[in-house]
Amino acid sequence: MRQICVISALLFLATGFQSCKHQVIEAGFEDQEKMTIYDYMVENEDKYSSFLRILEVAGIDKTLSAYNPYATGYTLFLPGNDAIDKFIAESGIFSSLDELLQDKEYSSDLGRYHTVLLGINSNDFPFGALPGYTMSGDLLTVNFVIEEDTSYYKINNQAPVIQPNIELSNGYVHVIGSTLHPVNFNTYEWLQQHSGYSIFKSAVDATGLQEVIEINLKDENATGSAITLLVEPDTVFNKRDIYTLEDLAASVSPDRSDYTNPSNPLHTFTAYHMITDNEFLGDFEEKSTNYSTYSEIPLNINGMGLDIIINKGKQIFDTIINTPDTVIIDYIGFDYDASNVISQSGAIHIIDQIMRPQQPSRAIQTYEFYEEPLLNTYRLEPGTYLIDDTTALYHIRWTGADLFFTEEASPQESSAWGADYLYISGDFSISYTVPKIVGGRYRVLLRFEGLNRGNAVVEVFIDGKNMGGLVNLASGGSTTSPFTTRTLGTIDFLKYEQHTVTIRTLIPGSFYWDFVRFEPN
Repeated sequence: MRQICVISALLFLATGFQSCKHQVIEAGFEDQEKMTIYDYMVENEDKYSSFLRILEVAGIDKTLSAYNPYATGYTLFLPGNDAIDKFIAESGIFSSLDELLQDKEYSSDLGRYHTVLLGINSNDFPFGALPGYTMSGDLLTVNFVIEEDTSYYKINNQAPVIQPNIELSNGYVHVIGSTLHPVNFNTYEWLQQHSGYSIFKSAVDATGLQEVIEINLKDENATGSAITLLVEPDTVFNKRDIYTLEDLAASVSPDRSDYTNPSNPLHTFTAYHMITDNEFLGDFEEKSTNYSTYSEIPLNINGMGLDIIINKGKQIFDTIINTPDTVIIDYIGFDYDASNVISQSGAIHIIDQIMRPQQPSRAIQTYEFYEEPLLNTYRLEPGTYLIDDTTALYHIRWTGADLFFTEEASPQESSAWGADYLYISGDFSISYTVPKIVGGRYRVLLRFEGLNRGNAVVEVFIDGKNMGGLVNLASGGSTTSPFTTRTLGTIDFLKYEQHTVTIRTLIPGSFYWDFVRFEPN
């Protein structure tokens, strides 16, 4: 993934921004290599006493004086006393710091929300969600702001980073100019709160798709999975003379009014805006692929170029004649500044054209088990998890041995794609039914850990067809990169449908499964 400084330099070249500079740690404090995050706040109590008291109520002040037992360091986004005072004044709930601290549950959530369970230097900030979760179990996002005379990071599009990269013995402090407001809304509630998206919200209501986007991923009883919403503001619809739901329905579904029927064109249009996973802008980078949606039609997003674009070449939106050059706008773009909104349901991105369903071309498809809600909960915290209930997963089936899922603590140091993988060992059979793939010929690639001499020899089948003959899983890795990618061969898919990858042992042993990938051939 390109770092955000590279993205910004490309996307905003006209501004003259050149690079992200590494911030020197604050002068005046010696021996910071031995100073913890907690020590730093105590040493600077005149600036940070309010937040230090919040951390004390949360019970994590002394946690930040120790090392993180699960990962490399912590990251604290630290608001100063002025930022806390402003937060209280604007809250409409509290009139003083003491009153805020009396609400111990809220104070605890607030302190934990600012603390990430991974040490992250700003040079490693992505264009989207940070790689580590907060102590409250939330994700924080990073946006990059370019102004005439300055450029800076902004967390959750709320808080500017005014002093990054104070490096301490157990992580990093990034001083922020505003206090972060914990995200307590789902995607549907976000639409409710933002009147500028009323046309699309009306379509959600009319089609009955509200239940898809109003889930709370932090709710243990939630039955849905993460979604990414791509949404046009009303102003985009207005440019095409669409001002109401009735106008949209007349344009999209003029002959049918059974909008809750999945085959209805308005239902398809609305569901096409909902990707069946949590994807931030940084996740779209450096790949061009089709994403499964809640409609029967996948969505193509290409992040290989200067911009991240949708459905390139499928529809002409504008022709700009500027002698001697003519520019044809034949793709949908993102409003970068307004996107990467995070909700309890997943990411929200703002797009700049009306996105009508289009039959996609073939694209690279990489599958790494994100369709499984249980595994996504395991991704919240590093560790190795035994999956002892064979009915707990929807798309993965296995026999003959125990199945484990590992989320690694240090993503930067992992050679596994996404720093996670499945593990099974013994005489086993394991199957993974992947989402629908556009028909055509594909090269099939399997990624696995190949350094362990105790790895199995297996056969791989797709829909019952053998791929690649015998596959020795104890080959291909190295000490610096244990995970390796093996091309198994090519396969023809006749139509847009799901497919099942099955791996069976010929010689028992271990299998660390990272991903399966299909590349157009």
